[in-house]
Amino acid sequence: MRRLEVVVMGVSGSGKTTVGERVAARLGVPFVDGDALHPPANVAKMASGTPLDDDDRAPWLRAIGETLAGTAPEGVVVACSALKRSYRDLIRAEAPGAVFAELDGTREVLAARMAARPGHFMPVALLDSQLATLEPLQADEAGMRLDVSLAPDELAATIADAVAGDRV
Repeated sequence: MRRLEVVVMGVSGSGKTTVGERVAARLGVPFVDGDALHPPANVAKMASGTPLDDDDRAPWLRAIGETLAGTAPEGVVVACSALKRSYRDLIRAEAPGAVFAELDGTREVLAARMAARPGHFMPVALLDSQLATLEPLQADEAGMRLDVSLAPDELAATIADAVAGDRV
């Protein structure tokens, strides 16, 4: 069986963690929340309402790629925003076999989800900057784009089935 390296990606509030945990469970591999790999300075910056810049993100994205490449022999699922192609390229530099599952939704749905998460470091005020930054997956990138209006279990099943069946 090939090693599975899956990134569940999207803007804040898209359900990356919820879906990613379920994909990992279906595939029988570990799950890592990419937010846990942010250096403390990044978390503090976002919590203060300041968007990260590319210099802030670069070491974090390399850590995501290293996690994908080396966490477990059978593979791993990581939740990570991976908003720009260049960010995904940084991840792929460390984990060339990474497959991306982009969770996509309307601003209204995403904002409502974010508002319902008390205590999360990412404020709703940063959603617009994330949406402006988002570069959807391109045709030459291994992955798929899914609508967050589907139930998390349905999203997880679709991703897991595609990855396990090598259809991405």
